[in-house]
Amino acid sequence: EVEVEKNQKSLDQATANRKKELAEFNEDEKDTLQSISALKSAVTVLSKHNGGAALLDIQAALRSTFHIHQEKIAGMLSAKESKTVQSFLQSPEDYFDAEPTFKQSYAPQSGEIFGILKNMLSTFEADLSQAQKDEMQSQSAYEQLKAAKEDEIKEGQDHLEEKQEELANTDESLANAKEDLEDTRTSLAADQAFLANLKE
Repeated sequence: EVEVEKNQKSLDQATANRKKELAEFNEDEKDTLQSISALKSAVTVLSKHNGGAALLDIQAALRSTFHIHQEKIAGMLSAKESKTVQSFLQSPEDYFDAEPTFKQSYAPQSGEIFGILKNMLSTFEADLSQAQKDEMQSQSAYEQLKAAKEDEIKEGQDHLEEKQEELANTDESLANAKEDLEDTRTSLAADQAFLANLKE
């Protein structure tokens, strides 16, 4: 009985942990997918050298991405790249000159930010893919643990039922033996009384 309770408690704890891990994964996956979408949009806008309203949308989306994934991005970018991205987020329009002058164009600045964002996009996609693989492995490990614990619980319950049945049979045998003993004592007393009457 104690073993069954212990296994049930272990299964309940594993289930609670799995639910928590899944909720965390789902939240991280959602954030990462939004960030990938923002980075893809930014790369598309930059590759077409578009400015204007699209650039403002990209600016807002990238700010959100940088806020959500601060630590991850800090480890991903060099100090120079980080400064370039921050500059881009402050004033993206500076990366698109409306009228390039002689020997000046938007290509160097926008090309640099384009490369940085493209690398970030690749890293985010790779990280998402790895996180999804890890999640599938975690789910598989949980399913195996759950199956094993459920088997142990069933075995424990079956064993408990066997023991309860044995106890019931033993209790019944004991009651029968006591009844037989009582009958034998009654018979013995009667026989002793009869024998005493014969001797007189």
